[in-house]
Amino acid sequence: MLRANLLGALFTFAFLRFGMPDADAISLNEISAQNQVFFLAYLVVAVLIGAWASIRLSMPVLIWHRRRSRLDDAKSRHRALALPMLLTYVNAGLWLIGGILLTGLSLRVSTKDAVLVAIASTVGGVVTCVLSFLQAERVLRPITVAAMANEPENTPAPGITTRITIFWLITVALPMAVIIVLITLQRTHVLAASAQDIQRPVLWMAVAAIAFGILALTRLVSSITDPIKQLRMAMNQVRNGNLNVAVKIYDRNDLGLLQAGFNDMVDDLRERQELRNLFGRYVGEDVARRAIESGTELGGEERYVGVLFVDIVGSTRLAVTRPPREVVDLLNEFFEIVVEVVGRHGGFVNKFQGDAALAIFGAPLEIDDFAGAALAAGRDLRVELTRRLGDVDMGIGVSAGKAVAGHIGSQQRLEYTVIGDPVNEAARLTELAKDERTRVLGSARAVFLASDAEAENWEIGEGVELRGRGIETLLARPKLDRIAPDVLTDTDDDTHDPGSRVEDQIV
Repeated sequence: MLRANLLGALFTFAFLRFGMPDADAISLNEISAQNQVFFLAYLVVAVLIGAWASIRLSMPVLIWHRRRSRLDDAKSRHRALALPMLLTYVNAGLWLIGGILLTGLSLRVSTKDAVLVAIASTVGGVVTCVLSFLQAERVLRPITVAAMANEPENTPAPGITTRITIFWLITVALPMAVIIVLITLQRTHVLAASAQDIQRPVLWMAVAAIAFGILALTRLVSSITDPIKQLRMAMNQVRNGNLNVAVKIYDRNDLGLLQAGFNDMVDDLRERQELRNLFGRYVGEDVARRAIESGTELGGEERYVGVLFVDIVGSTRLAVTRPPREVVDLLNEFFEIVVEVVGRHGGFVNKFQGDAALAIFGAPLEIDDFAGAALAAGRDLRVELTRRLGDVDMGIGVSAGKAVAGHIGSQQRLEYTVIGDPVNEAARLTELAKDERTRVLGSARAVFLASDAEAENWEIGEGVELRGRGIETLLARPKLDRIAPDVLTDTDDDTHDPGSRVEDQIV
């Protein structure tokens, strides 16, 4: 602010002394001693008043910015946002009073001097106010950022169009108006200078307009380009996948609203991404992607799918003999292995039901060897669960065939699932598998639908009639003794948990 006032004062006195023709220039020795005393006295008073007013206006804002966690209120934020304009008002008031005082003192000497002093004081005061406002606004950006953090839309400020218009009026229109006034005064003989002599003040005003125009234009362009550069850098980060970026809002004009809108947009994108990730975790990534691409209409389509059920044996006994936290940790580790193995073979876990899981192969994304993928996942899951969980016993059932896959429920609450005979058959095979040495059973239908490479890992056995089906099912057992003999058990667990049986939850 001191620099802005110094520039304005130097322009005023230099214009009066060197910018005017020799016959109309005002030199120090032409000013009476009384006027000089008045001027010096006002200069001291103006400096003191300006310093006191600036400190009085700025100190509460600085204290608020340092301790805003305790003093954060609407009044303090409003004062912080209005500080550049308040400081500009202080400058404008002091220059107005000083210009009136100097013009009145000059009027006692001559009308011509009074007019020249008024013109020079007006130009100097306007230049000082513009430069001080632009400088204060730039320096106080950290405070503006803190003040606009809550409601940037409710803090209106001069827009870009208004600022450019004011810039044009001060750097172009005002110097041209002064030149017109000087020429008019010369032609009406208010000034004693000739047409040739008037070239000096005209040239002075033109040079001053260029100099102050460049200085003000630099500040104006900076106030516009800085937030644009920041937005461009933030957009590049968003384009690269960083949704945790946010731009600082240090302007209250249109660009500030643009910055606030960008932050809101990124927040919305981040929330959508989080919801999408959460949605994918609940229903499966493939289901989530298909729902986003094709919608979530109720109904389904017939698909050939592979189905895998896995259920822990004796989960109720585990809940009695182990602490609840330990049981939860065990189930989480169990399901983590299930998701990992199923995903490795191209399927997705459709449901977690207590201590059991249902996995689908071939829906919603098609798989060429859907039955082979389900059978291979059943074998691998048996090996992984035994090797990584140790004494946890389980039953695994695998089936394949035609089913209906789609969304069921209502428009307010729906679920993607697969319904059909393969699902029921896999659930029944899971219960039978708990009494098998391999703990894995498949249906011969799944083996027949699988590729030859996977079918070689299974052998067809006897036929049984599964509960609720009414037809015979040929059992298929994996050749785990050739692949992983260390996972086979020699004893069967006869204590089954009927409450954990998957078919009771399905039927």
